[in-house]
Amino acid sequence: MPTGRKPIPGDSQPGGDTQQRAQSPRDQAAAFRPARVAPIPLTQIARLLGLPEETIDPEVEVTGASLDSRAVLPGDLYFALPGATRHGADFAHQAVDAGAVAVLTDDQGARQLALDDALERVPVLVLDRPRAAVGPVSARVYRSQDSGDPMLLIGVTGTNGKTTTTYFANALLSALGHRTGLIGTIEISAGGTPIPSRLTTPESTDVHALLALMRERGVTAASMEVSSHAIEFGRVDGVRYSAVGFSNLTQDHLDLHGTMEEYFLAKAALFTPERAARAVVTVDDAWGRRLAAEAPIPVTTLSVSPDIPGTGADWTVAAVQRRGLGTAFELRHRDGDTLRAHTGLPGGFNVANAALATLLVVSAGAALADVQSALDAADPFSVDVPGRMQLVGTEPAAVVDFAHNPDALERALEAVRPAAPGRLIVVFGATGQRDVGKRPIMGAVAARGADVVVVTDDDPHDEDAAGIRAEVLEGARAEDSAHGLGRRIDEVAPRAEAIRHAVSLAARQDVILVAGRGHETVQEVSGVDHALDDRTELRAAMVAHGFTAVGAEPIESGKE
Repeated sequence: MPTGRKPIPGDSQPGGDTQQRAQSPRDQAAAFRPARVAPIPLTQIARLLGLPEETIDPEVEVTGASLDSRAVLPGDLYFALPGATRHGADFAHQAVDAGAVAVLTDDQGARQLALDDALERVPVLVLDRPRAAVGPVSARVYRSQDSGDPMLLIGVTGTNGKTTTTYFANALLSALGHRTGLIGTIEISAGGTPIPSRLTTPESTDVHALLALMRERGVTAASMEVSSHAIEFGRVDGVRYSAVGFSNLTQDHLDLHGTMEEYFLAKAALFTPERAARAVVTVDDAWGRRLAAEAPIPVTTLSVSPDIPGTGADWTVAAVQRRGLGTAFELRHRDGDTLRAHTGLPGGFNVANAALATLLVVSAGAALADVQSALDAADPFSVDVPGRMQLVGTEPAAVVDFAHNPDALERALEAVRPAAPGRLIVVFGATGQRDVGKRPIMGAVAARGADVVVVTDDDPHDEDAAGIRAEVLEGARAEDSAHGLGRRIDEVAPRAEAIRHAVSLAARQDVILVAGRGHETVQEVSGVDHALDDRTELRAAMVAHGFTAVGAEPIESGKE
């Protein structure tokens, strides 16, 4: 299962993954692929790319594709691409030794390959921009979206809510009778069977292999998280979705994109005819309204907050009523159609996630009457999602959530606040080597939303942990001072100690929110992974202080 960790830029090898796991890259590649791939002549791949076929041996056939020499299986086409520090051609010898039957590279890579006499027997395809060919060629090799046997595919993008919405969509699709698959940061599965993964975000070669594997296992519908990293780095190239959804856009990932404008453009690249047939766009922020206006594909618009002027949405959320921890609501179309739905998970953001999932399934072709029947019969939006608003204790209420950016943290705090007749205690930090501008903002959000703020470490990576904490603390203390909030603001590290400290401060009527890492089970400090699961630490602390801990009961907040 993937860790879903918040990645940092840079690969150890072109197409490689920086997070080392016990599972080898070659074992991972085998786990992602269908049992049998019909061979495709290399000449057909050359023809697809507009390259001459005359010099290629017509007997050479390809049965797989790989960007990582360590993951090559016999029959593979190896993509030797330029990387941040090394060129993939540096590893071509290892790829060929592992069974690669051909190499696709650029001019620089071809020159390097020509210097190795042992590689003379291997055909080499040369392109100016080989990265752009990886997705389309992988799609052709694996026949991942064969038009003769179409599989409904939903993609979800946005700063927050991707994980929840894909889980919700899959649950609704399953209630409609589909055999479902999932590609996400927490889980990859095909037909209900988990696929072990060492990857945070699969490469395009893996994505197309997974789609082919799903078809082989009889999957008829699948949902996929689509991050801005996946779009920017070509990891979903060659994939075409039945419907794509947009949740929201708030500050995050500016270490990669630089500006919110560039961040938006990366997301918007998913909403094109080449990538998707239809779209559902939440228009409660200016970014969503702009996307809905500019997308060159049919768009259904959704407003979760109808009091926001100027949305003019096709569907709006109405009749919102608390029902236990969750919420009952209606989706109303401008033409009068209505869908009644319920989510058992707390927070207005989960209403937004459920509404988006519903409309994605409708946009992908499901009839409204069938969707209503499935909503009534199966309660699909109370599905468990690991590490999101996961309840660990009840007195005090103790919750673990993945909120790791300002908007997500604010929403998580709002979601648990109504359950707190006492104080709200939050434990959180900020990730190293990622969007430093959000650190004081998150501190300010915590000071506004919680009575007790415990600042600790997230994943420092190669950055000084104390320096990160200082930036978060600065924002929290400035907000507290400016508005006379009277918050208790503590700095405690390491993280496990911070969790114990928070529990030691709690009374039975309080709420403890441990935010930022959710389902993650390792913490990276200076390149070393340390075992750390917030859920485990919080349960242990609860028991140690005489409180009762509860079993894993995932409740998702929509924080990716």
